[in-house]
Amino acid sequence: MKNKIVYLITLLALSLGSCQDDFLDRVPLDEIADETFWKNEEQLQLAANAIYNNIKAKNTVDMENMGDNTLWPSNTNYLQIGSGNFGPDLGTLNSEWRNMYSGIRECNTFLENYQQAEVAVPARKEALAAEVRTIRAYLYGYLTFLFGDVPLVTKTLDIDELYGPRDPQAQVVDFILTELEEAAAKLPTAIPTGSNLGKINKGAALALKARYSLYAGRYQVAEKAAKDVMDLGIYQLFSTGNPKTSYNALFTYAGKLSAGKNKETILARPHLEEVNYHNLSREIQVPDQNARWNPTKSLVDSYLMIDGLPIEKSPLYEENSYEAVFENRDPRMTQTILAPGSPWGGRYDGNPANTDPAIFTAPKFRSDRRGSVTITGYYFTKYVEPSTVSRVGRDANDIHLIRYAEVLLTYAEARFEQGKLTQADVDLTINKIRARVGMKPMVLTELTANGLDIREEIRRERRVELALEGQRYFDIRRWQQGELLAQDVKGMKAAWAEVPADVANLRTDEEGYIVAATGRTFAPKNYLWPVPLEQTQRNPALGQNPGW
Repeated sequence: MKNKIVYLITLLALSLGSCQDDFLDRVPLDEIADETFWKNEEQLQLAANAIYNNIKAKNTVDMENMGDNTLWPSNTNYLQIGSGNFGPDLGTLNSEWRNMYSGIRECNTFLENYQQAEVAVPARKEALAAEVRTIRAYLYGYLTFLFGDVPLVTKTLDIDELYGPRDPQAQVVDFILTELEEAAAKLPTAIPTGSNLGKINKGAALALKARYSLYAGRYQVAEKAAKDVMDLGIYQLFSTGNPKTSYNALFTYAGKLSAGKNKETILARPHLEEVNYHNLSREIQVPDQNARWNPTKSLVDSYLMIDGLPIEKSPLYEENSYEAVFENRDPRMTQTILAPGSPWGGRYDGNPANTDPAIFTAPKFRSDRRGSVTITGYYFTKYVEPSTVSRVGRDANDIHLIRYAEVLLTYAEARFEQGKLTQADVDLTINKIRARVGMKPMVLTELTANGLDIREEIRRERRVELALEGQRYFDIRRWQQGELLAQDVKGMKAAWAEVPADVANLRTDEEGYIVAATGRTFAPKNYLWPVPLEQTQRNPALGQNPGW
């Protein structure tokens, strides 16, 4: 009997050991596993949809604070970067690095497994893979144009494979441009509609190729990619039929992709009411605190007069009052920067005599929770959906990531940098953009006759058209104009304030303009971000960028 008991205990132990081994080999029940997932089109679509979350949304607008178009009223990481006063330990550096590579790993996982799925139409499977390849290229674009050399990872790595050196930026750019070209060949041409709103198509891949090749100074490639988008024949500049509202309306609910009238936005992060919101409109004109985005004097001064001349050359420019600054300007100015007499959501302003809080009359500098406060004297109206300013976190405005107008500007700049720009090119691109708002056309011979630099005017056009869209910081760096970021940030003349006591303690320069921020710097090292401290501690093989 005793022997039988020992035998049964031994058999039970062996059985339990065998069951334990089987248990360890089982697929997890509380998470998606590769062994059970990549089976059909529905699963591929779910995976691709999740990967779209790696595309920037409002963060694209937040990054504008690194440039010289706007100033945030309190200290932020992006503001520190723009001021040059930061080091490798700044948190945003590591979060950007980590988030980009996290997204790249998701893309790599998809691309390693998608062929397993059984899909009725094989081209559909390849189109989904092309969307993912485009997103991966998009993420690498941010990485390399922020950090320079970065590890080029095209497969899902195990922990032991994670630590290696960086690859040269030229190699990363080669990869990005090849990926986008090959992805474009497998993507549908039509503008996505219905449930596909916001999805990547051929135009999106080619437009990103145009942007990144321009960033890299590969002008011939940029020209061709931009022209390829133009030749698709499906995009056009958004218009309400009214030059006084068309540009601004694009960045309100009227320009939402779901409204069905916008054929200009090539890639966006759409937002749907009752589904996903942000808080951008309220932050721009927050009615009881400081406005988060404050236009700078530098941006205000960059807008041409309606005669096509800069303010320092035009006889139309008179700077004898706050209101006069907005008169006779490129119409995009008052559709970007709030002008007196315009509707807004900031409620009471700096004019005690204003009895209609829905109409802006003058800037407010005193913080009393009774109106939107500015630190430069200016407010934005671009990207403000008036109906949502009074509602916290209820803005469903789309975030426009790349537009047809940018493609046209890219084509013009790429042609110029190759010495190929003609008046016909300008008419095909810049003058179409100007025509939308009723601005005087650019005429190359007139620029020369007025002593204006054509390159500078092309760059000016890009600045005013794309203000608040996250491009300015990248443009300044690729144009090697870092000294612009080292300048004091200024605003309006303090003498224009409706209540002089509210600006009495503000710093001003010798001409009386408000100095909203000082102590900025820019050194050659700032043309690249430093590799984040946390990453170099984990992986010394990454090295560090020069000067850091």
